[in-house]
Amino acid sequence: MLSIKLEQSVNNNSAVIEKKPAELKNKSPKYKVLLHNDPVNSMEYVTISLREVVPQLSEQDAIAIMLEAHNTGIGLVIVCDLEPAEFYSESLKSKGISSSIEKEDC
Repeated sequence: MLSIKLEQSVNNNSAVIEKKPAELKNKSPKYKVLLHNDPVNSMEYVTISLREVVPQLSEQDAIAIMLEAHNTGIGLVIVCDLEPAEFYSESLKSKGISSSIEKEDC
């Protein structure tokens, strides 16, 4: 809920809109796009595909994500809203790369 506070000073009348803390907590949930270890495709192919699917990733970011998945079995690609998360995961799958999404723990 929004509340409006009127502030008056000597030369200025103004209104300040404040958000209640409860309203700030009700943001849409975020989702993690996960890259799974891939024993089939080359590391280079996975890195290039990550950058094609998620253009905001730098080459170093894509390499780090690929290595995380290679070394631990799973790598975090990006955290975003549900719709883009589904798009990124499906796009990786269409390139033959194993991917999934899961809700981010708050």
